[in-house]
Amino acid sequence: MKIGIALAIMLQGVALAFGQQSSATTVLQSDAKQRVEQAQGPADNSGTSRSISPVTPAPAQPSYLTSIHGLQGVLAETLDGSTVAAQSVDEKFNPASAVKLATALVALQNLGPEHRFVTSLWVGGKIDKTTGTLTGDLIVTGRDPSLHYEHAIMLGRQLNQLGIRTITGNLIVGPGFTMNFDWSAKHSGQQFLETLDAARRSASATRAWLDERTLVGDKESLSSVPSVTITGEVQVGSAPPEAVPLLTHKSSKLVDVLKVLLCYSNNFMAERIGENVGGPQAVSATLADKLKINADEIALSSTSGLGINRVTPRAMMKILRALSDELWKHNLSLSDILPVAGIDPGTLEDRYTDALTRGSVIAKTGTLVRTDGGASSLVGEMKTKSGRVVLFVILNQHGNVLRFRHNQDGIVSAIQNALGGPAPFSYRPVRLAMRLVDSDYETARARGEYEPKN
Repeated sequence: MKIGIALAIMLQGVALAFGQQSSATTVLQSDAKQRVEQAQGPADNSGTSRSISPVTPAPAQPSYLTSIHGLQGVLAETLDGSTVAAQSVDEKFNPASAVKLATALVALQNLGPEHRFVTSLWVGGKIDKTTGTLTGDLIVTGRDPSLHYEHAIMLGRQLNQLGIRTITGNLIVGPGFTMNFDWSAKHSGQQFLETLDAARRSASATRAWLDERTLVGDKESLSSVPSVTITGEVQVGSAPPEAVPLLTHKSSKLVDVLKVLLCYSNNFMAERIGENVGGPQAVSATLADKLKINADEIALSSTSGLGINRVTPRAMMKILRALSDELWKHNLSLSDILPVAGIDPGTLEDRYTDALTRGSVIAKTGTLVRTDGGASSLVGEMKTKSGRVVLFVILNQHGNVLRFRHNQDGIVSAIQNALGGPAPFSYRPVRLAMRLVDSDYETARARGEYEPKN
């Protein structure tokens, strides 16, 4: 009974949105399977609200809980499927960046956690090792979503080792080539050209290279300064028939790329990986086929969570469980790709930071400041001192995203406290070897579509 009452109080944070009372049903179960039902929750996508008569009046909201003006859906379950809390589980919400969980799931299913993205370098001309000159073009192909400054400098070092220090022709990059999370192949090619050349290399590129090589303990690479000068211009096109393959660069494993992507909620990487698996329609089709999620439970317009997407808490719970199961097949867990609150850098590093809660929540956040009047989500798992792990989905929209986040943290705390209090997961943090520049964040922030840390 204690669990049900505590959670019923916490889930009172659903109030008025745009002057209309929202409708929902809250179902809370304790170990004794006792139920408290409340009527109040979100309108459907058209903005029309439905009214559900309350079965049992919910307890009064305590003074310490800030009222939430907006719509809310909640589903929390134990690993064996017992319901801990449920509210508006079949109503559709904008999950924001929690969509990335679906993208990660399909990518792992289609590509596997060991998959590496390949960037290939080709030459269209002759190499004179005595002068260190390639007389001809350098061609770069590949669709690595994580290619960054430090990787370009490593390719420069490898070119130096092959006897190439000057290229008299052009730099030709494939139409799908990107670098530093820049959608433009031409601009990415220009960054690649300038990063290869030590005389034109930016301070940010040099710092990224030094930091990454130091992190992995590669002193040998730091004994010299890689540099390749290209005298021609950047062109976007395919490798000519006479081009000869020279060398390849492989990205980090997909599981590590996903860890960075989900810790920082990198929209560019999510969209690029989404492209690799067929885009949002293909992701939706896979979820429908493998998880038996109906078309009226989910609608995706992006694989990053930007824009208008829809999912029910029940469908999101299926995605979360399937993701956990897929990782388990490869002796991995959710902490291998999701941020651990209060420990990992990124969107959860400043949440659940006190001594009691640090490390007790592993989750994906979602934040859209303007879309749907403000949308926020928190989806993941929590651990309690009773030994139980609880999977949870909390979706909010039509309100202040910062208030939504405080309310989400309150719901998680209420569940943990009702089950003996928070307990940390067994987790050994590993420093992320890839650096993420601020360009993606800054561009998104200008649109009001971003993941604030505070």
